[in-house]
Amino acid sequence: MTPEAAEQLALAALGFLAGRPEELTVFMAAAGLSPEELRSRAAEPEFLGFVLDFLLQDETLLIDFCQERALPFDRPMRARAALPGGDAPNWT
Repeated sequence: MTPEAAEQLALAALGFLAGRPEELTVFMAAAGLSPEELRSRAAEPEFLGFVLDFLLQDETLLIDFCQERALPFDRPMRARAALPGGDAPNWT
């Protein structure tokens, strides 16, 4: 997956979270961002990696996103690997 395609998928994931106010609140608290900061950072590849990290850590959220978008369940993980910091080993 190209970095550009990964960024598009992460933006879609951010839009998905925005459509779920409760999840968006949890995400913003985890990121430590205000709504203004969220909007200003939405185009940063590193931040988009964090969006996918958040999605990937919740299986139910991940499944809902993939089903809503008709995506294979491994697509967000592959997108994460294409963004900065995505090559870090997962020790869990």
